[in-house]
Amino acid sequence: MIHDAAFLIPWQTLVGFLMAAIVLNLTPGADVMFAVSSGIKGGILTGIAAAFGVACGSLFHVTLTTFGLAAVIAASPWVFGLIKWAGVAYLLFLAYTSWTSEPPTLAVSLGRRHYITAIKQGCITNITNPKVALFVLAFLPQFTDPTLGPVWLQLLQLGIIFTVSGFVITSAYGACAGVIGSRLQTYGKQMNRISAIILSGLAVRLAWN
Repeated sequence: MIHDAAFLIPWQTLVGFLMAAIVLNLTPGADVMFAVSSGIKGGILTGIAAAFGVACGSLFHVTLTTFGLAAVIAASPWVFGLIKWAGVAYLLFLAYTSWTSEPPTLAVSLGRRHYITAIKQGCITNITNPKVALFVLAFLPQFTDPTLGPVWLQLLQLGIIFTVSGFVITSAYGACAGVIGSRLQTYGKQMNRISAIILSGLAVRLAWN
């Protein structure tokens, strides 16, 4: 029963998992840097929107892990490479767009369409990073126990906890960057250039690894 299985994971395991998830999410990675880049360029809410997009991508990887599809990526180098280089190309495209775009005004930054764009970009950036899928595949199963109930349900529960904690922390990074971006909006072109440099750095990092 799903209702019963929801309480089968010992609270000690949940606490230990949550602490590990918080520590891992606090460590600045590609997701955090993307949210920071978005916050600098578009403001507080844009940074949070980017973090939400990243969380949606994280749920995608959790779903892959839950139903075993991530193992296919781990066992197929060409699939891993295809997703990886698609992610590199997308990040470079975002960097070019940021470098060449005109600095947005505050009114534009607060537009609904701007937030939707940030969500889409955050989701795509996370989904096209195959290292996230491999990390989730390696990390979540360590906290499961087949004797407690359906492993797929445990993985799903842990994945949701990991995603929510990641969203809270990543959105905090994005919001803080948004404060800086809002205060320095008179230097909009420079903010766009900084955002482009960060995105290019993420592309290089993904390609190098």
